[in-house]
Amino acid sequence: MSSLLDVIKVGLCDYQKAWDWQRQLHAARRANDIPDTLLLLQHPSVYTFGKNANKENLIDSKDALVIQSDRGGDITWHGPGQLVGYPIINLKEHKTSASWYMRNLEEVIIRCLKDYDISASRIEKLTGVWIGNEKIAAMGVRLSRWITMHGFALNIAPDLSYFNGMIPCGIKDKGVTSIKKQLGKEPDFDEVQNCIIEHFKTIFNFDEIQHNDLV
Repeated sequence: MSSLLDVIKVGLCDYQKAWDWQRQLHAARRANDIPDTLLLLQHPSVYTFGKNANKENLIDSKDALVIQSDRGGDITWHGPGQLVGYPIINLKEHKTSASWYMRNLEEVIIRCLKDYDISASRIEKLTGVWIGNEKIAAMGVRLSRWITMHGFALNIAPDLSYFNGMIPCGIKDKGVTSIKKQLGKEPDFDEVQNCIIEHFKTIFNFDEIQHNDLV
């Protein structure tokens, strides 16, 4: 079991740059040159398609970039006010199960939201974290040799109007929400980020966190 998690807070980072960085970290993790790593960042406004996404689910890109990604899932949007997490972890040192990994990512978000007195849950046969019929956190991952890439996007206080430009994750009958919308006020972004780190450490059973912040 891996005991050390390297957490890197990046701040605002271009999607393509972060994607290239993930690939470099993935190769380094595969070679055992680095420990399990969690990138935490925000992206400038961008719509991304998963590998099997229906391009018709993009209705209006507005002023956002549009990028074809290699993650799982359909279409999603990233932008300022949204916390994006990219774990680069070796599941051979945890559990070689994609479903176990996804459920644990969801559990990290659910527990963090509970700390803000927000009751969130899963919806059967759908990924992500939900409050009623509104999604507050999206998931889209890629596994190669049991090492993870991509990850989750938690809506802290983004401009939710961007979700009107698409059919989120290809699901027509459900909406999108944020921590700000649920609380009626904007939470401290860094506090939410630190909350996610602590629950990630607990859920994935890390003993120690190493910080290499770029902000």
